[in-house]
Amino acid sequence: MGLRVLELFSGIGGMHYAFKYAQLEGEIVAALDVNTVANAVYAHNYGSTHVKTRNIQSLSEKEIRKLGANVLLMSPPCQPHTRQGLQRDTEDKRSDALTHLCTLIPQCESLQYVLMENVKGFERSQARNHFVEALEKAGFYWREFILTPTQFNVPNTRHRYYCIARKTEDFGFAGGKIWDEMPDRKAAADQSVSQISAILEDNVSCEHLVPDDVLAKRVLVMDIIHPTQNRSMCFTKGYTHYTEGTGSAFTPLSEEESHRIFEQVKEIDDNNRPTCSSSEDVRLRRLDLLRQIKLRYFTPREVARLMSFPEEFGFPPETTNRQKYRLLGNSINVKVVGELIKLLTTTKH
Repeated sequence: MGLRVLELFSGIGGMHYAFKYAQLEGEIVAALDVNTVANAVYAHNYGSTHVKTRNIQSLSEKEIRKLGANVLLMSPPCQPHTRQGLQRDTEDKRSDALTHLCTLIPQCESLQYVLMENVKGFERSQARNHFVEALEKAGFYWREFILTPTQFNVPNTRHRYYCIARKTEDFGFAGGKIWDEMPDRKAAADQSVSQISAILEDNVSCEHLVPDDVLAKRVLVMDIIHPTQNRSMCFTKGYTHYTEGTGSAFTPLSEEESHRIFEQVKEIDDNNRPTCSSSEDVRLRRLDLLRQIKLRYFTPREVARLMSFPEEFGFPPETTNRQKYRLLGNSINVKVVGELIKLLTTTKH
């Protein structure tokens, strides 16, 4: 029998695309999420046959058995394990669904493979301890990783925790540690990471330009990326809404050109004080220089490319840019998970 995948916390279908990327024989038998906007995106790309607006805590062993699911792919809420989420761990109500699954997994004899993604830091949580205890109780072999897309030649840093588990046989690499690279992909380190220019759209609308008020007040804390660079920072659901720590901004200028402009801005700042009678003139001259950098936000399509979503992925017409950024920020990197699915299902020789 081919692989029959149950996709939990399915979001916009990142796990579905990762399974497709792995090119394995099988199908998604159901996808569950409580987010109706995410489910609409999922249905837009894959149809509404399998995606269901469901609370994971309503899932039963009987239902999993009826679906014939033998693969579980999931990315539970990360908020209980982030600084913004106060790191309340299993005391956070958003951990309840994973707690339910820890009870359910040992009951589901049909399950042969499990993959779970979460935020870096999950590896130190009580939730993680409960999860691996459930895997062991169910007779799974398991391995843990913290990986980032730059290790797979994608110009984006997004460190995430992963756990893969299977019943078929033990893995051909050691447990008892958290792997920070793919055990069968060490040669990838010798490959160059793509330049950011490879993911750029043509003729990007001026609506994506960084607003003047953000340029004037917050530009110095922004992570600015140039066309020939091979990096970008992690994009979060707050991208474009909050400035610092939510994702990179792009300028078509070279590093040298933008540095020259910033030096001119610094000279204006050094030579003038806010109490100066010509402060409005100073502000306008400063803003005019900053506009020359042509700083803009990455478009949703570009962020999707950095998350390794394929070109055929799209959003329903009614989806706003704010919603697109939030949904992408909550999703997974398709290529990283796809490579882990390959590793999970590979039989030793």
